[in-house]
Amino acid sequence: MEELNKNFIENFIDEDLSEGGRCEGMRVHTRFPPEPNGYLHIGHCKALIIDFGTAEKYGGICNLRMDDTNPAKEDTEYVDAIQEDIHWLGFDWGDRFFYGSDYFEQTYEYAVELIKKGLAYVCELTPEQFKEYRGDVTKPAVSPYRDRPIEESLDLFNRMKNGEFPEGKYTLRAKIDLASGNFNMRDPVLYRIRYIEHHRQGTKWCIFPMYDFAHPIQDALEGITHSLCSLEYEDHRPLYDWVINNVSVPSKPRQIEFARLGINYTVLSKRKLRRLVEEGRVSGWDDPRMPTLCGLRRRGYTAASIRNFCERIGVAKVPNTVEYAFLEHCLREDLNEHAQRAMAVLKPIKLTITNYPEGQSEELEIENNPNDPEAGVRKVSFSRELWIESEDFLETPVPKYKRLYPGGPECRLKGAYLITCTGCVKDENGNVTEVLATYDPDSRGGDPADGRKVKGATIHWVDANNCVDAEVRQYSNLFSDPDPDAADKDFISCMNPDSLEILTGCKLEKMLESAVAPAHFQFLRMGYFCVDNRDSAPGHLVFNRAVALKDSFKK
Repeated sequence: MEELNKNFIENFIDEDLSEGGRCEGMRVHTRFPPEPNGYLHIGHCKALIIDFGTAEKYGGICNLRMDDTNPAKEDTEYVDAIQEDIHWLGFDWGDRFFYGSDYFEQTYEYAVELIKKGLAYVCELTPEQFKEYRGDVTKPAVSPYRDRPIEESLDLFNRMKNGEFPEGKYTLRAKIDLASGNFNMRDPVLYRIRYIEHHRQGTKWCIFPMYDFAHPIQDALEGITHSLCSLEYEDHRPLYDWVINNVSVPSKPRQIEFARLGINYTVLSKRKLRRLVEEGRVSGWDDPRMPTLCGLRRRGYTAASIRNFCERIGVAKVPNTVEYAFLEHCLREDLNEHAQRAMAVLKPIKLTITNYPEGQSEELEIENNPNDPEAGVRKVSFSRELWIESEDFLETPVPKYKRLYPGGPECRLKGAYLITCTGCVKDENGNVTEVLATYDPDSRGGDPADGRKVKGATIHWVDANNCVDAEVRQYSNLFSDPDPDAADKDFISCMNPDSLEILTGCKLEKMLESAVAPAHFQFLRMGYFCVDNRDSAPGHLVFNRAVALKDSFKK
């Protein structure tokens, strides 16, 4: 690898691969081990990009392993969604797709090995007693069953497996150090009894390994060289190393921790996200306001923008919170380069050009994307009657208003003509229903033939005789509080009641009639939008605003 821009994980790997290092001559082998109890969110995305991306940089490989050791929460729906999200981001695991439950038999045998070595024992403390006897920083933990004879523990553990005891009656604990300053090493539980059906194993097992015991064994059995995980597992690393050093696994992976991703104005707890879904506070895991990858994808985020976001925030050892505005900035950068331009009027009002011949229409050529020389131009129809944004007209203008008002300055119609507002039509209630204007026939393209200076603004429009109706959904942050995940806050009370605005009767260029997901467009002056991948259908177009044009991120 190049020496520039290496993070601390890569420095550790270089050390391990160097002459005399623990991985000298080996191929870098990582893994991404999500728990299939929910959909992946942007925080998981950072982890999977580190796992897959690090292997990619070193010409190595990365496994995908479903951590399904806790059968109470797992579902095949989540397994399928996780695979779809990873593929969408551009990563692949080849034929290296595994389940933690694939290793239940071997994990059980390793537990038996620890018992035979005198390094594990069956304990019958109740959960309440376990907590009571755990001790504190000055007082060691206690277990009256620590010196249970090996043969007795072997017999009880076998009978636990055979389903002879109720839940909570026994646990298998490692015999390490009851006085350790690291509470994870105070004879941690390795196995517990659970009578629950596993989504893959059925009722074959009624004892299940704890994550801290199963995970290092799974890594070792798969030949993982570097087990990259988030910072909350740093205090668990001594137990990780203890397990692989005390059972006869075929390899000895190295665990390296990095800081999790935090983003303001959102929550990244699967438990809290599940609550939003189950209580109907959002429309599902793929609600475009959710930080899930399927939600971000539906909203209009691209894989490139999310990968760029994760790579640019870097790999840190110290937790920090990233501005949501930076995520939007990365999307805006990507779409500015690649999204086709189009005109869409979201809150329409009729504009009639009174001196344009009735019944006449013409085609104008407008650039598809000024940032892409190969994007070409598209033909847009123009006629006497147009739709414009209602905010582009004021009967009585405010100071510095440079759009349409009676007697106001000439304004440009994007890619078309210069027009001057001459008045408006009102209904019986005094509401403006139509804006009237005249045009300069010699200003096609928007520039005056005589070179005069145009003082008004450039506004977008849609031909009223050749357009398509659509529903447009405009999103903002799901939470109005920058830190809704704080321990002292009820995150539900922090929800933004104005996070979704649904606009119907929007008027779009006719060419958008055939747009299908995941097509992206910049609606001129309005923002970047994409076709909704769930609700949009022929005859009922639905567009989601992915991000506004204005960039609020301070570079």
